[in-house]
Amino acid sequence: MLQDILYKANIRSITGSAAIEIRDLQIDSRKVSTGSCFIAIKGHAADGHQFIEKAIENGAIGIICETLPATIKNNITYIEVENSAIAAGVVSHNFFEEPTFKLKLIGVTGTNGKTTIATLLWKLFSALGYKCGLMSTVQNQIGDVVLPATHTTPDAVSINALLKQMLDSGCEYVFMECSSHAIHQHRIAGLHFAGALFSNITHDHLDYHQTFDEYIRVKKSWFDSLPLSAFAISNADDKRGAVMLQNTSAKKYFYSLKTMADFKGKILDNSLAGLHMMLNETEVYFRLIGEFNAYNLLAVYGAAVCLGQDKNEVLQVLSTLTGAEGRFDYMVSKNDKVIGIVDYAHTPDALLNVLATIKKLRQGYEHIITVVGCGGDRDKTKRPIMAEVACEYSDRVVFTSDNPRSEEPEQIIKDMEAGVSVVARKKYISITDRREAIKAAVSLSAKEDIVLIAGKGHEKYQEIKGVKHDFDDKKVLSEVFELLDK
Repeated sequence: MLQDILYKANIRSITGSAAIEIRDLQIDSRKVSTGSCFIAIKGHAADGHQFIEKAIENGAIGIICETLPATIKNNITYIEVENSAIAAGVVSHNFFEEPTFKLKLIGVTGTNGKTTIATLLWKLFSALGYKCGLMSTVQNQIGDVVLPATHTTPDAVSINALLKQMLDSGCEYVFMECSSHAIHQHRIAGLHFAGALFSNITHDHLDYHQTFDEYIRVKKSWFDSLPLSAFAISNADDKRGAVMLQNTSAKKYFYSLKTMADFKGKILDNSLAGLHMMLNETEVYFRLIGEFNAYNLLAVYGAAVCLGQDKNEVLQVLSTLTGAEGRFDYMVSKNDKVIGIVDYAHTPDALLNVLATIKKLRQGYEHIITVVGCGGDRDKTKRPIMAEVACEYSDRVVFTSDNPRSEEPEQIIKDMEAGVSVVARKKYISITDRREAIKAAVSLSAKEDIVLIAGKGHEKYQEIKGVKHDFDDKKVLSEVFELLDK
């Protein structure tokens, strides 16, 4: 019954009967069929209220909206709400029988590290014997069954349908990336979180949020909404780490490499063999590499402890795990021992972290050659900063295409070049074709040099003028290495 799923939906008015059976919920009028309830959301790109008539034509019998249409049809039920995006989350959770009250849902937010933290938590708890669900940028997963991921966080109806599927398949824990877009658009409204983690916040998504302060406010609003029963874990070494938790009702915990914290780490050694760390009072070897992964491991360890797992068993399993695909993935050419690294780094801070890690891993005078581009139709202000970081921390740089989308790759590269100092101009070349750029970077390398391919990581496509073409950085790098070794 429609009336049964309207609990906590902040209803203004009901026109028609709420005592009707609805078949499903839809926020896309094209997916509506006979018996659907259509939720009209005022989105970033389009207003769903414009498609109410179309939804009714396609068979919708219930309409949830913020503004009633000019023409009211007698056989349709209209539910007027304060905010239809929030209502979509609340109503979806009710429709799918409140799955997050029966699961332990852990959310992860932050500019960098979300995918690695969520994936490591999924791997850890799976290894500890639990059936788990994963919602990440790379993939959604129910136990060992992999489902493709199209957004960092799907729409509210899809999220709740997936959570119900996870619950029905026997999952006890679900680990989920929560992007700033999803928080701002209320796609996670209505969900009950058992725990929430904050990794860091740096320059990103200003094309959407407009200002850095607004970006911070959106992230923080999620922690402000957590229930008293939840735990919240934050990075004490991030400038906004304490701010994120200052108004939360959840139980607060912090992790750190630099100051006193509930979960304190110290790097004893960092090499291509992995991390040797002191974690609280225990010495541990991890297979993951780099300071940024030390932070990710601390966050994961903290969450596991807050979820009541045995500390020693958690550390034992964590020491065996590898990270998410496309996050510091590396391979070595056979003859010249050139190290090729593929990483998703697509923000200035992420690129800086990866390059700083590579510098620390160098044994001697190996050169660092970086291939980097910037996405089209996204935050343009980070383009010159990305180029500046690449040139400052690399010996040679190749600027190229990332996902140009509707923009011209040459213009994106020009925007990047504006950030290069006069002194650094001799360091870089520009090659629009990404495959040729990777070939050029490898050809510039000498014995035991390090080639970083940044920006796309796990992605298996390149989006150009609305078309997704098959493209895999790791596969291309492997092919180039094979040619090099012949």
